[in-house]
Amino acid sequence: MSTNHLAMALAVVAGVTLATGVVRGQAPNMAHTHIGHVMTSFGDTPDKAGLLPTTAAEAATAAQHAALGAKASANLMAMQLHAGHVIQCIDPSIVAMGPCKGYGVKKGATAALNHIGLAAKADTASAGVKTHTTHVSASLENTIKRADEVVATAQKIRAATTAEQAAPLAAELQKQAEQLTAGVDANNDGTIGWQAGEGGIAVATTHMQLMMRGEGL
Repeated sequence: MSTNHLAMALAVVAGVTLATGVVRGQAPNMAHTHIGHVMTSFGDTPDKAGLLPTTAAEAATAAQHAALGAKASANLMAMQLHAGHVIQCIDPSIVAMGPCKGYGVKKGATAALNHIGLAAKADTASAGVKTHTTHVSASLENTIKRADEVVATAQKIRAATTAEQAAPLAAELQKQAEQLTAGVDANNDGTIGWQAGEGGIAVATTHMQLMMRGEGL
């Protein structure tokens, strides 16, 4: 190969690298791909957003409607209406119509848990990815469990026959819905960690952000 031809070839390779970050033929970083599914974009979410931001948005709307139900403590129909809205935000396979986008906290958290697990299992997973995956996974498992508890309480409100029966349940529903995001200081040490029974969506998000920062994403 002549000097000129060699220089042209090197320029092409350099251009591909600058444009894509990957030399043609190089395998993608699958750990980063799954991190992107959790935090940046996923194909089946309503707005193609990441799984965790989608879950967070659905949980925030659930908490709003749980609070509205708790404020209507003298109105059985209003409490039951908002309980149905909360269920739709958690699991739209149970209540299809409501204020949320039809994805649901439980589906989103379950899918995020799956994809962050795949990231940690990838050949390209760094020690940081593996460490933070433990933290994120525990918080998402807490969230999935709490989502089931939220639905169970909301269903009791829908089955109530008087406002007096429903009112304390509506107050409990508000607290449970807020804990989806905030988590719980289960050991009363003044902080909410990632451990079983503590972290929620907020803690999972924090550790995902730490993971991404460590990976330069």
